[in-house]
Amino acid sequence: MDITVVGGGLAGLTAAIAGAENGANVTVLESHRTLGGRARSTEPPYVANDGPHALYTDGAPYRWLAERDLVPPLVRPSLGSLRSSRFRYRERLTGRPPRALLKALARRGLSAPVERDFASWGAERLGEESTRLVASMMGVALFEADPGRLSASFVWERFRRLTRPQVPAVRYPVGGWVRLVERMADHALAMGVRIETGHRVDSLPEGPVVVATSLAAARSLLDDPSLAWESGHSLMTDLGLRSADDPFLVSDLDEGGFLERYSAHDRVLAPEGEELVQAQIPVRAGESRAEATERLERLLDTALGDWRERLTWRRDQMARGRTGALDLPGSSWRDRPAIDRGGDVYLAGDEVAAPGLLGEVSFTSAVRAAHLATSRAPAPLG
Repeated sequence: MDITVVGGGLAGLTAAIAGAENGANVTVLESHRTLGGRARSTEPPYVANDGPHALYTDGAPYRWLAERDLVPPLVRPSLGSLRSSRFRYRERLTGRPPRALLKALARRGLSAPVERDFASWGAERLGEESTRLVASMMGVALFEADPGRLSASFVWERFRRLTRPQVPAVRYPVGGWVRLVERMADHALAMGVRIETGHRVDSLPEGPVVVATSLAAARSLLDDPSLAWESGHSLMTDLGLRSADDPFLVSDLDEGGFLERYSAHDRVLAPEGEELVQAQIPVRAGESRAEATERLERLLDTALGDWRERLTWRRDQMARGRTGALDLPGSSWRDRPAIDRGGDVYLAGDEVAAPGLLGEVSFTSAVRAAHLATSRAPAPLG
């Protein structure tokens, strides 16, 4: 059978590979000249991903990639890097988490309800200051300025996942996420998948179709206003800096920001004698870009000292509605737009009805969509 995948990002490539494994003749149509979607990386000498990115080895998507030898060479943070990580708390850097955050960590065994908002549930079970610090710490996983309004279960599950008391599961593709994209694309081509770039799709192709685009693009293509879900809004800034004694990572407990010196573990990401830093801060309701930039630069001032004098390259971008799904009180991943849209049309992406952390939703939904499109028994979602 023939199936078409619209979109050549991670979800589209995953759907293409899974579809080919099920015996389908697969064609991928990508509107851009390059594959990868939000997994693209900039060209050297500064190889920056589209905002803070990491691969987690404790999730089902990683196992799916590893089983197919699709994981590119990875690096993990060194012990020295982890020791140089800091928290921004009350406008100062500290190497130790505040007591109120430790209190929340000690209560990781709690289960949070889907129907309650995180702010009210947390105030009752953790205390107001602990709840505020957890919400701020989750800025990098939510890209949301007010996590307290989200489902308590949604926020708390992510906090528990990212603070597991074990060897950190975070890994980074050497050379940026483009290396994962290249590996997946090469594997798809070797399986006989046709990939057409620079091919804009304005109407649905015939036959089974997996729409692996942003939810906004899918809404337009399918002319379906119900394809909408809550997502984040964040200002992202990437910096090339002359090297200094900068921290590896800073979690902003004051305002939910985050920064990471990615070149600390991968020297190919920046020129010799320089560093690549990627930072983000969630944008508040009604806040202008200039106001968000001012807040983010205060984080940079605290974390990186004389960064302005050392600056060699900078990129700023707003990410709105493209940072993954956010679940409000009373909703979970099962309530998001369904993968099966009927009429042999299936959705894949990071805002549809599939579990996972951030981009993991794209992989999980794409595998399910491919199974449905090829009329096989659907893979379990977990």
